Amino acid sequence: MDIRAEILKEHSKQNAEAVTKWVGASPQRVAQLIDLFLHDEYRVVQRLAQVVGKLADTHPQLVTPWLPQLVRRMNEPGVHVAVKRNVVRILQYVDIPEALHGDLMNTCFDLLADPNETVAVRVFSMTVLDKLSAQYPEIRQELKVIIEDVLEQGCTAAFRARARMVLKGE
Repeated sequence: MDIRAEILKEHSKQNAEAVTKWVGASPQRVAQLIDLFLHDEYRVVQRLAQVVGKLADTHPQLVTPWLPQLVRRMNEPGVHVAVKRNVVRILQYVDIPEALHGDLMNTCFDLLADPNETVAVRVFSMTVLDKLSAQYPEIRQELKVIIEDVLEQGCTAAFRARARMVLKGE
């Protein structure tokens, strides 16, 4: 299968699932997928974001070696929100290499505090920070302050629900 050609045929859940199924647990196909996700043009990257997310759900161990590149891509200026959303979503569920912790915490704090960021990216960032706070309890206070600030400014029901869950876990 030519992943690029297949994903450009149509933008649908069924097509994303078909590509995900074809990639399966093959490291070679995962490498091909991630290479396109990291380096192709906007439309391809946007459509592959769902496939990469589904792959991380089914085979997180295949995505873990690619986390440094995925995090780097997520931080590039002008990156499509689908990339940020799916990378941060993946980070909620995989074991994050220690080498990424520092930069990732900074990135997630920036995303969480940014009122112009999408709700999904902010909520997923909150969860990643909550997860990392188990290893770095010193970030709990900053996390709490940012969450409470966003709650005071007004936010969506989804943000409030996740915030309650994170604050409750203190």
